[in-house]
Amino acid sequence: MKLWENARIVPMADAVPGMEVIDDGALLTDGESILAVGPREAVLSQTPLADKQVEEVVDCGGGLVLPGLIDCHTHLVYGGDRSREFEQRLEGVSYQEISRQGGGIRSTVAATRETNQQELAALALDRATRMCANGVTTLEVKSGYGLCVEDEEKMLLAARSLRERLPVSVHTTFLGAHAIPEDFHERSDDYIQLVCEEMLPSVARQGLADSVDAFCENIAFSCQQVRRVFEKARELGMPVRLHADQLTNGGGAALAAEFGALSADHLEYTDEAGVKALAESGTVAVLLPGAFYFLKEKQCPPVELFRKHEVPMALATDYNPGSSPVDSLLLVLNMACVMFGLTPRESVAGVTIHAAKALGLSDRGVLKPGYRADFAVFDVETLAHLCYPIGVAPARLVVQAGCLTRPLHQRP
Repeated sequence: MKLWENARIVPMADAVPGMEVIDDGALLTDGESILAVGPREAVLSQTPLADKQVEEVVDCGGGLVLPGLIDCHTHLVYGGDRSREFEQRLEGVSYQEISRQGGGIRSTVAATRETNQQELAALALDRATRMCANGVTTLEVKSGYGLCVEDEEKMLLAARSLRERLPVSVHTTFLGAHAIPEDFHERSDDYIQLVCEEMLPSVARQGLADSVDAFCENIAFSCQQVRRVFEKARELGMPVRLHADQLTNGGGAALAAEFGALSADHLEYTDEAGVKALAESGTVAVLLPGAFYFLKEKQCPPVELFRKHEVPMALATDYNPGSSPVDSLLLVLNMACVMFGLTPRESVAGVTIHAAKALGLSDRGVLKPGYRADFAVFDVETLAHLCYPIGVAPARLVVQAGCLTRPLHQRP
């Protein structure tokens, strides 16, 4: 057993996540699990101590202890570069027009297809390493830049290799319905047929993905096409998630709710009917302020409606080369507060307890007995101090599955 002491702990497990702060707190862990959490003296009096000895005591330096951060939406595996498109948008060309010209996702598809699995894994490793230094202990990674059986599987294998190289849990998501590849130009229904009849069954058979995603938008796939993908996923026993209502209100939120999706992501144009549907289905709203900022969008997600209908709000980086080249979940906390009006408490809940729910994970996101011993220690006084600066220092300590992965004062 290990005792982690001299900590101010925010368990994120109370009725209003983030309200409780345990001063002079401690955590007791055994292997990958938390045995006890609370005031130090109360933890030391816990029953488990009667049967086992504390093998190690770790001083948390008086830091603020949070559940390990969870980045629940990333496109971390890709080849190539999209800096020219950044220049185009500055010159007034819209994201939609760039996509219609063959840029956007399609340009990354071309570069990713030309990059082998080992190179993709190495590139993703560098990106994920920076994320882990910021306190991330669970990471979602999507495919979607291969758009054929071989290259989608190559991406998923590269993503899964991260957990062999880094102290991080990886949730892989099959996003074959991300864009229409060049070889299926004006044949989107035929491509959806390929996704449903070949790609998805192959991915499921090999156990390469934990969930299935799609891009429901006027520059991607219709609700009818996405429904075919989700029906196949349901047949294969795979949970679904959805890029929904990012650029238009196309009914994506309602579609996600219809299939009991783990999450609906983006949601800038979702209306109250869509929000109500999410509330009824228990689907998490994943807000992505990095893409909102980078694309210079004007319409914010309906945060007040999510509050009104008690839809849990998660946050993520949406790390990708075209619309959100953001690898800092700590920066996303600030963006969510400044641009979307979330409170620090809501923002931190969005990268812990609600992000866990967005991935269907019930063993993390809070600090309580029986949960995974994933947590991070930050040299800040309050949750507000974690959210208001741009450029918070990386975590003092990061613990993943009970193991110290980031030593005191180490910098990337």
